[in-house]
Amino acid sequence: MALPKAKEIVSSNPVVVFSKTYCPFCVEVKQLFHKLGISYKAIELNSESDGSEIQAALAEWTGQRTVPNVFIGGNHIGGCDTTTDLHSQGKLVPLLTSAGAVAQSSA
Repeated sequence: MALPKAKEIVSSNPVVVFSKTYCPFCVEVKQLFHKLGISYKAIELNSESDGSEIQAALAEWTGQRTVPNVFIGGNHIGGCDTTTDLHSQGKLVPLLTSAGAVAQSSA
């Protein structure tokens, strides 16, 4: 049941971070999204009763076992390095915007 649950979470949220509360790389990604004003869904795998099953399902689905495991607009982005690299290249905000995660300014 973990894989369908993970896919449901990803498909129903523009930005999802599968995370662990104690992981410094997860904290870094969540702080980046917070700084950018991004609304995202964080799934803290160490706080979920089926967190280890979800993590195993994510590894099967994406080939990535580590956290953070970031999805934007239903697409697997990767981990902390990939997310921060996209940001430093100026590619993260357009991805987030197209996924509907960035509040458009009314100016």
